[in-house]
Amino acid sequence: MQKKVTKAIFPVAGLGTRFLPATKSVPKEIMTLVDRPLIQYAIDEAREAGIKEFIFVTARGKGALEDYFDRAPQLEQELKSKNKTELLDVLKSTYMDSGAIAYIRQHQALGLGHAVRCAHRLVANEPFAVILPDDVIASETGCLKQMVDAYAETGGCMVAAMEVAQADTSAYGVLDVKEDIGSLVSVRGMVEKPSANEAPSNLAVIGRYILTPDVLKNLRKQTAGAAGEIQLTDSIAAEIDQGREIYGYRFAGQRYDCGSKMGFLQATVAFGLARDDLGDEFRVYLEEMVASRKAAQ
Repeated sequence: MQKKVTKAIFPVAGLGTRFLPATKSVPKEIMTLVDRPLIQYAIDEAREAGIKEFIFVTARGKGALEDYFDRAPQLEQELKSKNKTELLDVLKSTYMDSGAIAYIRQHQALGLGHAVRCAHRLVANEPFAVILPDDVIASETGCLKQMVDAYAETGGCMVAAMEVAQADTSAYGVLDVKEDIGSLVSVRGMVEKPSANEAPSNLAVIGRYILTPDVLKNLRKQTAGAAGEIQLTDSIAAEIDQGREIYGYRFAGQRYDCGSKMGFLQATVAFGLARDDLGDEFRVYLEEMVASRKAAQ
């Protein structure tokens, strides 16, 4: 029986320069998708998967991210006095228990692998998850929960994977597939951002991982590679060389790259339409807008 995954690392030290000027004063992870910050979607997914300890790798200027999970006594009292119980429940859902969340500073932007390595003392000798809040996944069952359930059967390391256009492989880590077994694939290797004609498959890694403590050992020995960064995929791939299993998991759901403006807009539309309280009215608005644009052409 595999040891349960109860810890998750959230690398949130990035500057979010693609969203300037908004991110000049607001951490990207606090930007709202409909009415919830990106980080809340990630936290809710982690909770569903059984995560109990939340490790944030942050940087200077991320104070608003820490404040978001703290109690807000004045706001809470205001909602109570006006008997706004539904909003009070929403507010309380953002609170994190004392001791459940930890913050570690990444002093230099040296890549995702380096960010994960910064948290090695808090992970210790346990399997752990890594969640990139930029990757928002709409699914009936959370992506990480799907992976945790599969991990209970397989062990080893596991990465979330999805098929992309061959021309887009240069934007992702790509899996070299040894055996395809349905939702799972056994992995022979991983290539970071290969050109389209060199990609071993079109199965790309996206921002959900379940990793063993051995990956942290690899990261602590790893030196900077391309662009002066420590790549997480290199340390995961090293597990294969050491005779341990790596799996890709084809998750059920739609992934949105909310680290890009287009992806954020697409997610806003999709999540807005999916809301019971907004969807119908929003759909009418979009249809009217499209119709008026066509009429004007």
